[in-house]
Amino acid sequence: MIINFLKPAAHKALLPEDKIDSTYKKLRIQVFLGIFIGYAGYYLVRKVFSLAMPNLVALGYSKTELGFALSGVSIAYGLSKFIMGNVSDRSNARYFITTGLVLSAITMIFMGIVPVATSSITIMFVLLLLNGWFQGMGWPPSGRVMVHWFSIRERGTKMSIWNVAHNVGGGIIGPLAILGVAVFADWHAKLYFPGFVALAVAVITWLLVRDTPQSCGLPNIESYKNDYPDNYSEKFEQEMSAKEIFFKYIFKNKLLWSIAFANAFVYLVRYGVLDWAPLYLEESKGFSIKESGWAYFAYEWAGIPGTLLCGYLSDKVFKGKRAPVSIIYMLLVMLSIFLYWGSESILANSIALVCIGFLIYGPVMLIGVHALDLVPKKAAGTAAGLTGLFGYLGGALFANIAMGAVVDSWGWSGGFIVLISACILSIILIGISWLQEIKGHNGIHS
Repeated sequence: MIINFLKPAAHKALLPEDKIDSTYKKLRIQVFLGIFIGYAGYYLVRKVFSLAMPNLVALGYSKTELGFALSGVSIAYGLSKFIMGNVSDRSNARYFITTGLVLSAITMIFMGIVPVATSSITIMFVLLLLNGWFQGMGWPPSGRVMVHWFSIRERGTKMSIWNVAHNVGGGIIGPLAILGVAVFADWHAKLYFPGFVALAVAVITWLLVRDTPQSCGLPNIESYKNDYPDNYSEKFEQEMSAKEIFFKYIFKNKLLWSIAFANAFVYLVRYGVLDWAPLYLEESKGFSIKESGWAYFAYEWAGIPGTLLCGYLSDKVFKGKRAPVSIIYMLLVMLSIFLYWGSESILANSIALVCIGFLIYGPVMLIGVHALDLVPKKAAGTAAGLTGLFGYLGGALFANIAMGAVVDSWGWSGGFIVLISACILSIILIGISWLQEIKGHNGIHS
């Protein structure tokens, strides 16, 4: 049973006809800002432990020990995004996204303020495991808000703009940590200061987000925009049980499973390049620490325009179809990886890395949107959670653990063969889903 305060907001009687349009326009902007600011807030406390690692090394912890502690976030996040995604489908998005952010912030504040929290690797691992679990409560309610307030032919563009929240939140962490240490003269402020800021962000999020249009006296988004997905049914406006979501719309949905497996390979490329770029550029290409640092920064920030373009193309050029753009982007990613592998000059390698960054975040975002499109609105969080589960427990963990073993055994060439193979497999799997969609099997059944 869902805790009472998390239950979906009840539908209200429709507002007078002359107030619907103005109210809808105002609330769409308001809820979008809410999930954007809220999700950026999640990133303030997702990776802060990494900033404290140099201080922990100075205390005598090894990199292997700290790497083990850090893995708790990825392990729990992948599982939570799926399991809590199902809970979020049966919850009020306003309360759900705020609760997760508050709990995540409190976890990192505890780690920074309570001395025993950093006294052993086991305690740190458990706290980071908890943080990863609470972090999994951010994406699914954002997806729930998106599918209820934005129709299918505008969703790609809106999701691409919302997706920039993780770059915004991730980019603020460094300055916040510096400010915290300057104000409190304590390295632990790297952990607790962003946590306090995240609590303030949670308040703003709670004030802005609303659950569904119907809970605000408005019609559903499909009738308001006259934009109905294939096989739409009024039944999709009703809340569903966990059993119905899992067995009717998730486990039997072949298209969803296809893009979930594709997501594992897309994430393998994303983190296989991102996590190993500084070491590869310094070891194999002769970059200085400063040069590789700037290249790494450019990789991340190049993802913003690439993601925005990706969402626009899927909505405006391909009329709400996600697979064609993902395939085009992954083909270009593969060509960029060849350039990254074979180039010798610092300029060519930097350009290749920027191209990969520009391109890879588009499919990462679009697969999430694609998952939302393939199920009824009330199953959106679970569907996105399934793709996230494969992305993090399949792709990201493999990129962190197995890529190192591959490079140790077969050199960097072995690592690049793995990355190129992942590109090919993701293209095939996304292509399968596209062919099924063309045949009219879109995964949704009334």
